[in-house]
Amino acid sequence: MAIEVDTLIDARWIIPVEPAGEVLDQSSLVIDRGAIRDLLPTAAAQQRYAAREHLRLPQHALIPGLINLHTHAAMSLMRGLADDVSLMDWLNHHIWPAERQYVSDEFVFDGTLLACAEMLHGGVTCFNDMYYFPEAAARAALASHMRATLGIVVIDFPSAYASDAQDYLSKGLATRDALRHEPLLDFCLAPHAPYTVSDASFRQLLTYAGQLDLTIHMHVHETAHEVAESVSRFGVRPLARLQGLGLLGPGFIAVHAVHVDDEEIARLAEHGSHVAHCPSSNLKLASGVAPIHALTQAGVNVGLGTDGAASNNRLDVWSEMRLAALLAKAASGSAESIPAEMALAMATINPARALGLDEKIGSLRIGKCADVVAID
Repeated sequence: MAIEVDTLIDARWIIPVEPAGEVLDQSSLVIDRGAIRDLLPTAAAQQRYAAREHLRLPQHALIPGLINLHTHAAMSLMRGLADDVSLMDWLNHHIWPAERQYVSDEFVFDGTLLACAEMLHGGVTCFNDMYYFPEAAARAALASHMRATLGIVVIDFPSAYASDAQDYLSKGLATRDALRHEPLLDFCLAPHAPYTVSDASFRQLLTYAGQLDLTIHMHVHETAHEVAESVSRFGVRPLARLQGLGLLGPGFIAVHAVHVDDEEIARLAEHGSHVAHCPSSNLKLASGVAPIHALTQAGVNVGLGTDGAASNNRLDVWSEMRLAALLAKAASGSAESIPAEMALAMATINPARALGLDEKIGSLRIGKCADVVAID
């Protein structure tokens, strides 16, 4: 007797991501109660299972839902606000003034809803967000039926959302407490950057990270100016300062990591920290090219992010996959750097690992959540 299940999807190919490089031909994915029940040849699946919904996709490949490891979703409403300027000019003279004037709960909901539509259109089913009013972003993500990790922003200056670091933490943690039972939502701590957060604020958020088991997700070594300013202000480069404060570890995501040297790459690998690589944003703002070949060779887990639409103009993870692979090949001089299966892993299982969600999502494995995308 056939086993009753919710959904059976027959596909020309299934690319489960784990094991790396595996492609299943003429296979089916079985889904029941939101989880992957089985992967098997289509002929066997049709004999073994009776599905309430049966999808036949003879020209499609099934892959895990893509994961955008770093974005500012609500900034979809700031797309095109400031082009052809460097990061600090972009922040100081365009983005931060606009945020003070326009950002609100309604702005964040509308902007995140727009971002969710764009990401879903491109096969993204989960995103790691860093922005103000996370409760509004949560509403938009839930309305879109998307999975999201919402950043509890910490920054040492006032905004339309909060007055100081303690206020950011208090409001963000209250949102986390109110929504922590939502199955599609997770939370992380999101200090903006080493140059906008004090040692005292870092120590405070580190305490919460330990108590609540929250990942820390922040911009690090994005520009040469950031590194030089840190040496001038603190006497050390940003990563050395963060290591001294105790932030580095398997619960730390370094966003950008463009200007890291060999010693810093080894330090990230030693601590089991992760890197969110945003190649389009780094090129648009002329920040530089991250040493992704060296990072991956050292064993650092690297995932891909789009950054916000204001510093990319798109929220297209496919573009980031292509660009990351091409840049790594050119910068390293090795055509073997970032092959296709690694590029796909950088948009699926690698960001899932960085977010601590790799037992739920990131690959098509029996028992995982059925976050699945069909590619024509």
